[in-house]
Amino acid sequence: MKAKMDRRLGRWALRPQSIPFVLLLPAILVIVFVVLFPLIFSLYTSFTPYRLTRPESLWTFIGLRNYRRIFTDLDFWIAFGRTILFLAVVINLEFLFGLLIALLINRITWGQRVLRTVMMFPMMFSPILVGFQFKFIFNDNIGVLNNALQSLGLTDQAIAWLVDGWLAMGSIAFAEIWMSTSVFAILLLAGLFAMPREPIEAARVDGCNNWQVFRHITLPFIMPFAFIAMTIRSLDVARAYDIVDVMTGGGPAGRTELLWTLIARTGYDNARMGQANAMAYVSIILSIAFTYYFFTRLVAARRYMGGAA
Repeated sequence: MKAKMDRRLGRWALRPQSIPFVLLLPAILVIVFVVLFPLIFSLYTSFTPYRLTRPESLWTFIGLRNYRRIFTDLDFWIAFGRTILFLAVVINLEFLFGLLIALLINRITWGQRVLRTVMMFPMMFSPILVGFQFKFIFNDNIGVLNNALQSLGLTDQAIAWLVDGWLAMGSIAFAEIWMSTSVFAILLLAGLFAMPREPIEAARVDGCNNWQVFRHITLPFIMPFAFIAMTIRSLDVARAYDIVDVMTGGGPAGRTELLWTLIARTGYDNARMGQANAMAYVSIILSIAFTYYFFTRLVAARRYMGGAA
């Protein structure tokens, strides 16, 4: 009887090679239902005229019609170009400000830990909260900035920061830079901490000045860290939505419309979910292109410093 029971239990016993799969099974199921299934569903709907107001349209296959419509849609390409311009300006300014902050903190010998902690505060805020914060600051009637400028006598009338197209884009860029410059500062500061002192001391002995040391030793060493930060931030900025939607909603007259605010408006406001998903998959090209570019730059920077590719 005991032998029979042992044989039955042995049928249900896990083999050693199957234990890792069983332990990973919950994570695999979560990935399938939370990531893989929505991706497949959204890809399928991009080949249909699916509208939220017409559920039966989900089963109508129209091939590449949505994609052909996108390539002739002027609004999409304007938003696409504006997103690239916004991404380039924001990332470059974040890099410059982050580099300046990292260099300053690296030279401080007292209170450095406190400054590193304070430096991380902006990135802890939700983008929606940052959007509301700067929407209040740049408000043309009760905004803190206009009140300060008028109190100092720098202007005699309120400036429409969020109404004029260029000023509104500048205000959004300012909010984005304020929130995420610390990403560059933290990674560049890590690069400065990891940098060996021997090359700098040798350059000093050879008579190099501060600019030459920074240009030929410090900057090439920390550039791999900068390209890592650029890769992370390019993915964030390319799909920027929260701050733009809260501060301007894509206005005035679509002059601050970025790629993902246009996709959201097409999919939810206009209920054209099939076309919106097609736009989303076309926009992935932007993210892949920037990721590939920064990855190649990262590899080149590591090779320049003598590291493995």
